[in-house]
Amino acid sequence: MEINAFIGIDFTASNGNPQTPQSLHFINPAVPNQYAQAIQAVGQIIEDYDTDKHFPVLGFGARMPPDYTQVSHEFFVNGDPSNPYCHRVQGVLEAYYACVSRVQLYGPTNFAPIINHVARFACSNKAGDKYFILLILTDGIITDMAHTKEAIVNASALPLSIIIVGIGGAEFDSMEELDGDVVRLSSHGRYAARDIVQFVPFRDFLMRNGDPLTAGLRLAREVLAEIPTQVLSYMKANNIIPQPPKINDALLPADLT
Repeated sequence: MEINAFIGIDFTASNGNPQTPQSLHFINPAVPNQYAQAIQAVGQIIEDYDTDKHFPVLGFGARMPPDYTQVSHEFFVNGDPSNPYCHRVQGVLEAYYACVSRVQLYGPTNFAPIINHVARFACSNKAGDKYFILLILTDGIITDMAHTKEAIVNASALPLSIIIVGIGGAEFDSMEELDGDVVRLSSHGRYAARDIVQFVPFRDFLMRNGDPLTAGLRLAREVLAEIPTQVLSYMKANNIIPQPPKINDALLPADLT
């Protein structure tokens, strides 16, 4: 089974003006902001399991250059629609930093377009040989709750897991609802086939220990804790049994003797 990871980043105005130190997107060369810390902490773990180490990174909630009149809820953070992939976590961070200075933070905060974007890939790969992970980093002030719930319920039968990391100090009640650990998520009378969402507020880890590295390690452990169970639940629900491992073409008999 191959794991393919997507990353979604919130570029809405509620994050604050990136030019000011109070902004969640403020770029400080000495201390990475919470978005950068979360990308690094979770991304480094996912990178070990991602098959090709190339991450499509999507942004939402920003006005786009050159005229800054159109708001996009589904744009490629590296600015290249023909090749939206960032190589390894370092490539993701470089694209993120460049994007902060290129786009204009705006709004509203719509999750559904990005969830549906990744769900389309998962829908085309149901055989069990591919599994998809979407990591969403957000300040949590969601504006399309009904559409997002519908998107998650629709995706719950697909080989997909969604990780939401809350950035900053906002109230995250809506994110807890999407998590579905207490009350099973539903939309228009339909319930999610599986629990595919894990939400964690990053501030919980920063408060325990001021060290960014320790906070990042704890964050990664928490947000990835449910992924194995979610993978197995998809396989069991679809009666998919483990397949023999793929033979690496580089390890042919001549090399094995």
